[in-house]
Amino acid sequence: MDRTPSPRATALDAVHRALGATMTDFAGWSMPLRYGSERAEHQAVREAAGLFDLSHMGEITVTGPQAGELLDHALVGHLSALRVGRARYTMICDADGGILDDLIVYRLAEQEYLVVANAANAQVVLDALAGRQAGFDAALRDDRTGYALIAVQGPASPGILAGLTDADLAGLRYYAGLPGTVAGRRALIARTGYTGEDGFELFCAPEDAEPLWQALTDAGRPVGLVPCGLACRDTLRLEAGMPLYGNELTTATTPFDAGLGRVVRFDKPGDFVGREPLRAAAERAAERPPRVLTGLVARGRRVPRAGYAVVDAEGRAIGEVTSGAPSPTLGRPIAMAYVDAAHAAPGTEGVGVDIRGTREPYDVVALPFYKRRT
Repeated sequence: MDRTPSPRATALDAVHRALGATMTDFAGWSMPLRYGSERAEHQAVREAAGLFDLSHMGEITVTGPQAGELLDHALVGHLSALRVGRARYTMICDADGGILDDLIVYRLAEQEYLVVANAANAQVVLDALAGRQAGFDAALRDDRTGYALIAVQGPASPGILAGLTDADLAGLRYYAGLPGTVAGRRALIARTGYTGEDGFELFCAPEDAEPLWQALTDAGRPVGLVPCGLACRDTLRLEAGMPLYGNELTTATTPFDAGLGRVVRFDKPGDFVGREPLRAAAERAAERPPRVLTGLVARGRRVPRAGYAVVDAEGRAIGEVTSGAPSPTLGRPIAMAYVDAAHAAPGTEGVGVDIRGTREPYDVVALPFYKRRT
């Protein structure tokens, strides 16, 4: 008998299936991979707007007089210094400095924070926070079933949302969130995203997800909004140089290995998990990191995939691809890769990728591959 658990369905599952989405099992959730053309969905986000179901993400609420101090101890960032209504990108590391997950933390009130983890790591993050909770006057609540999460991303997204909400979108800064209503439904409206474009993520009650999705669809249809799946979300984040847990970020990497040492705050009060190993990693990175996360752009048409070797002119391995895909915006395959520091500078000659036994030439470029027009 097959005892494999069935993937969980989001509150929008029936909507995706009615739209003809190709569904996939992702981190234990049944999620839309695409609705039609991945390229068309990708281009809609770059040129107009796309609508995403992100309800697989894991929400954990932290409350209490020492909620901020608990997060300062458990995470690498200085979360107690975060102002109410603002959000911060941060990480949770193990005792050796390896990355357990990358997170966004929202401060909802003086004594309330919302931690948003990647779907595959939500239980790991919850368990790690619980293991670090002792001695703090703070409580944890697993809110993974308490939210649906819908994102509208792209240059047309502010105009689409403005007609549906009472919130001051013009005054809502990037990495900020505020409570409001959207199409008459209560939501936390956050100016965050994972596409490299302007956009919003809307945390709402699961029962409000379908009417909210429909209202956004109706409001966005005249300006080209389309539903988008996980496939184009991956190419969008890759073009924007945004790391993906399990690819660029793992327990074998520290924030400094990934070029994200800025998220580690050694100046915050008190101790935090992984402090000394991370300090050592910072010193190594300052001297000369063994490998650097960098961008690669193909000269040909063959697409690199995670795990492919990056090689020098003589075919010797000098790194490894972590993410690769065709870039709809650049019109060529691109990749992020950890490459030996001596070969990682933009413009370095003689770098290639071993694709099934053939060395394909690649140009080394700075990340990100794409920056939106401001």
